[in-house]
This record gives sequence, C-alpha cells and structure tokens, in this order.
Amino acid sequence: MANTKSAIKRIKTIERNRIHNCAYKSVVKTFIKKYLKVLTDYNNEPSSTKLDNLETTLGIAYSKIDKAVKRGVFHSNKGARIKSSLASKANTVKK
Repeated sequence: MANTKSAIKRIKTIERNRIHNCAYKSVVKTFIKKYLKVLTDYNNEPSSTKLDNLETTLGIAYSKIDKAVKRGVFHSNKGARIKSSLASKANTVKK
C-alpha cells in the first residue's frame, strides 16, 4: 500500500483511468469482431449489399481505433498496426 498522500491519490487516478481504458478497448474489440463476422459472411456469399456493409463496418472500426488512439488508450503504432491488419484481411477477400 502507498505511504504518502500523493501516492494514494495517484492509485485512485490510475484505477479510474484503467476502467476508462478498458471500456474503450472493449468497444474496439467489439467492432473488430463485428467486422470479422461481416467479412466471413461476405467471403461465404459475395454480393454488393454485403460489400457495402463490409466497408461500413470497416469505417466504424477505423473510427473507434482512431478515437482510442486519440484518447491515449492505444499507442499510435498499435492503432496503425490493427488498422493495417483489418485492411489486409479485406484486400485478400476482395480479390
């Protein structure tokens, strides 16, 4: 346990931020899973409406990742790496 008053305050701040960051990470994971589900649906049976849905969910996932990076939940390189991974999966399916 912390000994000083400032250390106790810092522990409270860290815990508050951890909970806040967990919420952002959860949202990002949820939208990545939704995107991957739409991607497998499109892969099984391609159609123009599914392609539109695929692009829409990819845009939403990108938006959530960018917001998490902006808030400091993810490092910018990690956000770029996740987005690159999602884009490469989409490119393999569209070909």
